[in-house]
Amino acid sequence: MSRQYNGPSEKFAAYPRLNPLGIGRDLSAADLIDQVFLAYNGGRLREAAQLFTRKMLAHDGFVGMSLTGALTPAGLGKSCLIPLMKAGFIDWIVSTGANLYHDLHFALDMRLHSGSPFLDDVVLRRDGVIRIYDVLFDYNVLLDTDAFVREVIQGPEFQRPMGTDEFHFLLGKYVRARGEKLGLKDSSVLATAYECGIPIFTSSPGDSSIGMNVAAMALRGSKLKFDVNHDVNQSAAIVYEAKSTSHASSVFILGGGSPKNFMLQTEPQIQEVMGIPEKGHDFFLQCTDARPDTGGLSGATPAEAVSWGKVSPDTLPDCVVCYTDSTIALPLLTAHALSRVKPRKLKRLYDRREAILDKLWTQYIAMGTVTKVLTSRKIAKRGSSVGLTKTRSESRK
Repeated sequence: MSRQYNGPSEKFAAYPRLNPLGIGRDLSAADLIDQVFLAYNGGRLREAAQLFTRKMLAHDGFVGMSLTGALTPAGLGKSCLIPLMKAGFIDWIVSTGANLYHDLHFALDMRLHSGSPFLDDVVLRRDGVIRIYDVLFDYNVLLDTDAFVREVIQGPEFQRPMGTDEFHFLLGKYVRARGEKLGLKDSSVLATAYECGIPIFTSSPGDSSIGMNVAAMALRGSKLKFDVNHDVNQSAAIVYEAKSTSHASSVFILGGGSPKNFMLQTEPQIQEVMGIPEKGHDFFLQCTDARPDTGGLSGATPAEAVSWGKVSPDTLPDCVVCYTDSTIALPLLTAHALSRVKPRKLKRLYDRREAILDKLWTQYIAMGTVTKVLTSRKIAKRGSSVGLTKTRSESRK
């Protein structure tokens, strides 16, 4: 006799039934994600969207976003990043310099075009056309953008060392002013960051056309230099500000590379280097096409990050990696978030940067050491006792 089916068994109690409705003509992007993206990387994208809206943005948590890949020349600055920033959904940013440089094209009302990846690049070079896969623009776009950067940074307020967050804030002021003259609105990530008080760091400031122009101007006597020590400490201070005020610290990673590590290393800077007890970032969301098995940081999983202290083991089950192109994921995640969550009050972390850094400095001086940091972690015994013989009080001297 066959056994009668009386509903889901206990072994499936934690898993909803996969039984979607048909897609209708009026289905919103947010409902499409929640109702139809049910498995494989579609399922991970749904999990990413729900992690962002239900946990990362909840209770006024701090959200840092890292940007790699040519996102701004593909238009994602205007279509996605600026709406997220203005809604209070991004509190601080680590970006490649290239994304900020190409953001300037839109800020200066220059023309970029949707093209093809299958054009003859020898012909394009002859005709003065630059190609980023299937994005095309005139070589003069680069030359005119370079000239704008050089014109701005020769100003007196730039003639000193500064962190990249301050540099981008000052640059954003000029970008915003130029946009107003051109009659533009919501056209630049840099200008929006200036308006919203959102700090933007670049982990490798020399690795972009902005850095190249700064270097060239140094040969003309410019005193502008990037203070990378400040950037390391200021970014860590933002995370410490979140944690010390009982807020969650979340990372939203687009791509990987240096910006990913720079954002994640804030926790080892606090724990491992400064000796301040902490557990790691609370929530980790990454959209990437990088594999974890090659050993590169871009593909390193949140589980691996736990071992470094970058991600808290308590919230590891909530972390999501979606293996997809950011140009697919970010518009969908943006539409979902703006549909599901009301705008948040801007934190304006840049405006409080000195107080935030001073708070970390005070804690570091109280707890840090020049000698080996004492830790509550279980670690293997060393063959040598060098660096381990001093007491905690002696180590502070």
